[in-house]
Amino acid sequence: MTERRLAEIYRRYIDCLNTQNWEELGRYVDDTVSYNGQPIGLDAYRQARQDEFRSIPDLYFNIHLLTADEAMVAARLIFDITPQAEFLGLPVNGRRVSFAENVFYTFAGDKITDVWSIVDKAAVEAQLGVT
Repeated sequence: MTERRLAEIYRRYIDCLNTQNWEELGRYVDDTVSYNGQPIGLDAYRQARQDEFRSIPDLYFNIHLLTADEAMVAARLIFDITPQAEFLGLPVNGRRVSFAENVFYTFAGDKITDVWSIVDKAAVEAQLGVT
């Protein structure tokens, strides 16, 4: 697959998340998807994303940087959100926080098979005054 085509598919995947179109998620994510090295499958992946939107009503995935090759996408996502309770094990409780996530995706054809995510928790801690 071309880099441009894979980047287009990724952008549609992010749109699917942002519109919470859960019925379409399987068009972009493989049934056997792994997250940070753990096989979880599509149903658990979908449930985790739904849970995120429930606990963070203003959640929006904003692509800041995006690069792709024939089978992998790397993105830097920017978030400006208001979690309603605990977030990343921190007592956010309705305070607005901004941070970045660096995430890497492996694709088989046009579906995500592996996701590796690194969230900038230190940025959230700094905003909350947690040391």
